[in-house]
Amino acid sequence: MKMSKKNIVCFGEVLWDLLPSGKIAGGAPMNVAVHANQLGLNAIMISAVGNDELGEEIMSFLLSRGLSVENIQKNEYQTGIVEVSLDSKGSPSYTIIEPVAWDYIRLTDVAKSNIQAADALVFGSLALRNEVSKQTLLQLQLDAKLKILDINLRKPFFTTELTDELLRVADIVKVNDDELEMICTWYGQNGNETQNASFLKNRYQLKGIIVTRGANGAFFIDKNNEVSEHQGFKVTVNDTIGSGDSFLAAFITKWLSGETPSEALKYACAVGAFVATQKGATPVILEEDILKVME
Repeated sequence: MKMSKKNIVCFGEVLWDLLPSGKIAGGAPMNVAVHANQLGLNAIMISAVGNDELGEEIMSFLLSRGLSVENIQKNEYQTGIVEVSLDSKGSPSYTIIEPVAWDYIRLTDVAKSNIQAADALVFGSLALRNEVSKQTLLQLQLDAKLKILDINLRKPFFTTELTDELLRVADIVKVNDDELEMICTWYGQNGNETQNASFLKNRYQLKGIIVTRGANGAFFIDKNNEVSEHQGFKVTVNDTIGSGDSFLAAFITKWLSGETPSEALKYACAVGAFVATQKGATPVILEEDILKVME
């Protein structure tokens, strides 16, 4: 008997990353949706674009990758753009333009019904820099079965208050090692990574916390304080854009299908590593690509 596909909804920014080499469709939640969709979930993206050529191109991109655009609203603001520069290691830094269309995502009945039907809602902190999108997300999350927060602290678009508010509604949180350290210092917590992650998990009564460590893999602490860890896979990096997003999509895919956290981490690390060997955030991923990394 074939299992029916699990459904996830991703909420937040869709945009164009303007790289030295040209423009690439991006935005963390959109990257997660595209990867989740190609890894075997039904993914829906809730966002907004402008009434402009860049907006049309994002719609075409999503359709080309098998995603519906019925929840991509159009408004009078420009489609999101981000100026990206890469350092010698391929690590990106971003200049995020505002205001843009995804700052003004409205609450709709279609979005509400999609959330009610979904197995999980994935959201980040960046798209909530504006009160309009923030209030829409806070309404939608009330209907979500599982709330996964991908903390994405981008200066100057976060505050301790907003981060605290989102951690309070989340069930599972993904955070990178730098963000973990920063958030813990706000609360006077200065332990090692495992202690810091446990502290956040307990403070916000999370079902789980995922900490990514770049090239050094990731670890997960579940609600019973069981720690699972993977050291990551060594690959030749092209650029790291979208690696963390593909990691999260892969982890969620395995988590929702009932795999153990260790299996989910191993698979997620392999997917993230493969994406780092490619250009841009959303390369096509084939099962043999992942198996090759795992070997």
